Amino acid sequence: MTEIFPAIEPYETRFLDVSDGHRLHVALSGTPKGLPALLLHGGPGSGMSASARRYFDPSRYHIIQFDQRGCGLSTPNAAKSLEHNTTHHLIDDMEAIRASIGIESWMVFGTSWGTTLALAYAQRFPRHVRAMVLAGVTTTRKMEIEWLYKGLSIFLPRQWQRFIAAIPDAEMQCDPVAAYYKLLTDADVTIREAAALEWHLWESGSITSSPGAAFPAKWQDNGYRLTRARLCAHYFQHAAWIEDGALIREAEVLAGIPGVLVQGTQDLQGPPVTAFELAAAWPGSELVLVDGAGHATSDTGMEDAILSATARFAL
Repeated sequence: MTEIFPAIEPYETRFLDVSDGHRLHVALSGTPKGLPALLLHGGPGSGMSASARRYFDPSRYHIIQFDQRGCGLSTPNAAKSLEHNTTHHLIDDMEAIRASIGIESWMVFGTSWGTTLALAYAQRFPRHVRAMVLAGVTTTRKMEIEWLYKGLSIFLPRQWQRFIAAIPDAEMQCDPVAAYYKLLTDADVTIREAAALEWHLWESGSITSSPGAAFPAKWQDNGYRLTRARLCAHYFQHAAWIEDGALIREAEVLAGIPGVLVQGTQDLQGPPVTAFELAAAWPGSELVLVDGAGHATSDTGMEDAILSATARFAL
């Protein structure tokens, strides 16, 4: 078993003003002389985490993180506004961060939704990407969204009944994402907050393969749940503003960029078929399957595989 690196605090945090009145919270860790690594969090809306830094040797990596638009300490918070918040805005934000630090290229690491964002960025700016490590691979295709918010009902029938029972309009129960997007943007804050809780209760049922896993600690916070649920529904309702299937169809653009795809074989939230299809379409990529692991990077075997991949690219 590979030893995970100890938690380190950022040596600098800063705020970067970007377009349309948004302000990003950026954190820099590790060594400025190391290989720059951009860490993209999941969600959308989960915010940066200290645990993600532990996959990178701080003596060899310059670790760059940011709270994506609307979450964490970035402003305005999505609990209040979803304006000017799309995948295209996030890609532009990443370029603004890169320019502000003064680096030409970086390694990009993403988990879950962060893998979709990493792929979208790399396909637009391949010259700025040295390598990629993606865990819990998603591309936010229509079929992936429908699986996550409908197809999974065959594994979680009890949770599914509660999830759809919270939708007051019976006609909208056939499209949970659209229904919850409506609830999460309702003028009544009590309706928004109740919908955010139900959204997270549904998601918590499939995030890990570990038996008896508890509701994640962050999700206990009402404000965090509302921010994250609104961003998730906002992005998924709009299919992340990406043409359906484009990230896999256009993966040949990534030829020459080494990539490691770390995928749990029991990942319910991001079924392995997406990682398989991406690996087949991306020349030079490598698919690492972790037997028995689910979507959580904390599942057995996932951390070892991620650490092995980041060690490979370190200076």
